[in-house]
Amino acid sequence: MRALAVLALAAALAGCAAKPHAPPEASGTPLPLPKVMSFGATDMQPPQRANAEMARDFLDLSFQLESGQDLQAFTRFEGPITIAVTGIRSPALEKELRRLVRRLSDEAGLDIRRTADPATASVTIEGVTTRDMQRTVPEAACFVLPTRVSWDGFRQAPRSPDYSWTRLKERKAVSAFVPVDTSQQEIRDCLHEEIAQGLGPLNDLFRLGDSVFNDDNLNPILTGFDMLMLRATYHPSLKSGMGKAEVAARLPGILAALNPRGQSVPARNVPPSSPSWQRDISRALSAGSTANRRAAAKRATVESASWADVRTGFSLFTLGRLTMPRDGEAALQAFIAAQEIFDRRPETRIHAAHAGFQIAAFALSSGQWDIAVGLCDRYAPAARRHEDAALLSDLELAKAAALAAQGRPDPALRQEAIAWGVYAYGSTARATERAEEIESLASRQGV
Repeated sequence: MRALAVLALAAALAGCAAKPHAPPEASGTPLPLPKVMSFGATDMQPPQRANAEMARDFLDLSFQLESGQDLQAFTRFEGPITIAVTGIRSPALEKELRRLVRRLSDEAGLDIRRTADPATASVTIEGVTTRDMQRTVPEAACFVLPTRVSWDGFRQAPRSPDYSWTRLKERKAVSAFVPVDTSQQEIRDCLHEEIAQGLGPLNDLFRLGDSVFNDDNLNPILTGFDMLMLRATYHPSLKSGMGKAEVAARLPGILAALNPRGQSVPARNVPPSSPSWQRDISRALSAGSTANRRAAAKRATVESASWADVRTGFSLFTLGRLTMPRDGEAALQAFIAAQEIFDRRPETRIHAAHAGFQIAAFALSSGQWDIAVGLCDRYAPAARRHEDAALLSDLELAKAAALAAQGRPDPALRQEAIAWGVYAYGSTARATERAEEIESLASRQGV
């Protein structure tokens, strides 16, 4: 794999604008249109870290907002939790919500159920259009508010003091707004993040490699760590209104009871994210000049080098994506360095899979078919376990393209990949377009 780093490649996948072409296995009689795939029972691994480490995470997640503002009181729902759906109806939302409620009951131990009455529901999910969401809250894909309010009510009073989490002493009702005219994966990801935030932790922490409560957005569904945090949130020894010191005093006993394996794992001395690194990684992820974003990613990479953890890997991964259109070799080196960091810890396997796919894309571009196949085989299980249909589709498409280039076409694999793409992107046309983008890389040998 290191041999790839010396290749000066002009471009790889991100931003690829190659003209669509018919892959070898697609010539002749057209294959039937793919079905939309769906995931079965979730196979999420339990947290692998020390309870002492996760106690610190719990406090930082529960007593601080993403803005950095401190919260004075611990809050949760007291009593059974009910969920109602209003607004635009969506079969995809209903399907994913059923799966999520089952997981919250089974894995987090929550007393949670559906209700048909939004006027009394603890959690109200309102389906809206993407256009309305972008027009009203352009910076958000979806969001949750700490009160019972309709979409029309929110639009009439978008700055109501009722939307402030700092005012809460106990959670009585929350309202989540989710676009439903989008792909099933986007709907599902919104449900997981917004409902989890409505029920429990309010903060996001870049240092968490095993959580959806992380602005890197590489964990698409609730993890074993997330379920443990929710289970701890609703432990009988905690209640709304407690202060941070009181919660901190009870956490060791709570986590020891809920996660005995975490008692024997040594805690890592994970340094806090520096304000300068957080500013730089946020700039790198924001809209704006690519040159300025790339410079911010470079600074973030240097600043986080001594941490050698998920934040370092993510800084390198972000740098690789921003460098790719300009310097293929430097981008590849960044992806390989990120992959090596992510591969060191079991909680960042999904991160490693994202970096691994980028490296596989370079292998396709340089005609190193066996490397591409090996990377795809190595990381597809992580994409499947984390239910990342977009990444799973990409890995299967890259493998199918490499096999076809070797004269060993696998039409069934390509068809399955496009079907996962329909789940990820929302249409056969977009999934097929993505397939053609990836397959075009196999024709770039010698670029």
